[in-house]
Amino acid sequence: MTKLDITTGSGALTNKNHSYNIKNDFRERCYNYSITVIRFIDKLPEKRIYWSISDQLLRSATSIGANIVEAKSASSKRDYIKYYEIALKSANETKYWLGLLRDALNVDKIEVNNLLKETVELANIIAASILTMKNKTQ
Repeated sequence: MTKLDITTGSGALTNKNHSYNIKNDFRERCYNYSITVIRFIDKLPEKRIYWSISDQLLRSATSIGANIVEAKSASSKRDYIKYYEIALKSANETKYWLGLLRDALNVDKIEVNNLLKETVELANIIAASILTMKNKTQ
């Protein structure tokens, strides 16, 4: 699988570097998730009924990682948290579109359930991060 190179160097692991590596690992996980969703959508039949749903799925699923990456350039802690909140909303929307695809159309249900599982895991990580960040700002 293609991976996003988001590292900027190496060195001894300090607490700060360890935190940085965890964040990079999560960004990379989101990036790889986007690639998996894109490849899944690419395999869907070329029928009109799939167009709207797959377009919405593509937008919401890729928005998760895009907002996590964008948070890195936030101008404030509040702005940083906002990007994570948008990513969480996108993850929740993605769960909706995947469930709709699985339950209403003829798709590989195992593949969709695997995508749903990863979406739930990403959403849980994002939600926990938001709670942690909000507790640190109070």
